[in-house]
Amino acid sequence: MNKSLRKAVIAGNWKMNKTPAETTELINSIKPLVAGADCEVVVCVPYIDLFAAMEAVKGSDIKVGAENCHWAASGAFTGEVSAQMLKACGVEYVITGHSERRTYFGDTDKTVRDRTRAALDNGLKVILCVGEYLEQREQNITMEVVSSQVKIALAGVTEEELGNVIIAYEPVWAIGTGRTATADQAEEVCKAIRELIAGLYSKEAADAFVVQYGGSMNASNADELLDKEDVDGGLIGGASLKAPDFAAIVKAASK
Repeated sequence: MNKSLRKAVIAGNWKMNKTPAETTELINSIKPLVAGADCEVVVCVPYIDLFAAMEAVKGSDIKVGAENCHWAASGAFTGEVSAQMLKACGVEYVITGHSERRTYFGDTDKTVRDRTRAALDNGLKVILCVGEYLEQREQNITMEVVSSQVKIALAGVTEEELGNVIIAYEPVWAIGTGRTATADQAEEVCKAIRELIAGLYSKEAADAFVVQYGGSMNASNADELLDKEDVDGGLIGGASLKAPDFAAIVKAASK
């Protein structure tokens, strides 16, 4: 992290976990552990938990996010939730392009772009996920894959709007597998993303731009990962469901 240029962001991605009552309990456990954190703290929860989360974070600096949004404002899209709906709930952040959405639910680079566009149009902050599969890394095309994902997702996004976008680099082979990219591997790709942003926009935009790492960051490896110049935080999966572990990562980002 380079805190002289940008503020670290630690966001929990709860995935399909926790009932509303469990959401309240977990956030109430997290709040005292992250009070006064010198980084942005976000919890991205399932749709059904949003109201419970919004109520539970009151009196703290924790922000609430959703895990996805649809690109349309309304319509015949059974089971989907629009960015307008999220905004009306008071949600501040939304994740787009998570590899599980791409892998299991058919999200493409185009639909990720459209979801991102809808979120920005409705004043939401976007955590945009990019990353390669194992076979792509083994073929030495990681940078080509990630660059393409970034360019397509940010098509039409202005430099001003870019201030409401975070990119989370998530090597798909390191999500939920217990495998983690080394700190050097994470830094290499996060730095390349920042250089890409500089080329697409400006050096000033790139210097201020937050790039997270999101492949199995946990309490034991957070210090090493966050010590890297271009790793500005994390999108945390399993560890975000355990208050002490999540708080340890927030503490690492607050140093």
